[in-house]
Amino acid sequence: MIAEPAHFYLFGLICLCSGSRLHQEDFPPRIVEHPSDLIVSKGEPATLNCRPTPTVEWYKRGERVETDKDEPRSHRMLLPSGSLFFLRIVHGRKSRPDEEVYVCVARNYLGEAVSHNASLELDLNNCKNCRE
Repeated sequence: MIAEPAHFYLFGLICLCSGSRLHQEDFPPRIVEHPSDLIVSKGEPATLNCRPTPTVEWYKRGERVETDKDEPRSHRMLLPSGSLFFLRIVHGRKSRPDEEVYVCVARNYLGEAVSHNASLELDLNNCKNCRE
């Protein structure tokens, strides 16, 4: 018996494969779940969800967000799913470093995909001394 090559349809491409497996890295990156805007209280945790394939980095104001992978003492963590988790929202009298517009970027050797913008805002109605 002679083995026939496998034929299948994926993302608008027809693949004629002979025993080889396709990997996530073999396709251009894409964002499966985009982050949504959040309004959070000072000092509370928050998560900006992003499910990209294959890898992700987060940006605010065009600069990469520092996470626990860069600085172990950071209050921001990059979760295995690609989401950005804040242990607590940092807000001082003169600065609001976490209150920003964020995007996640998925990259591989075939290109990059950028998520929709998601803003993280402080809930001023439930926060004493936040306006000072």
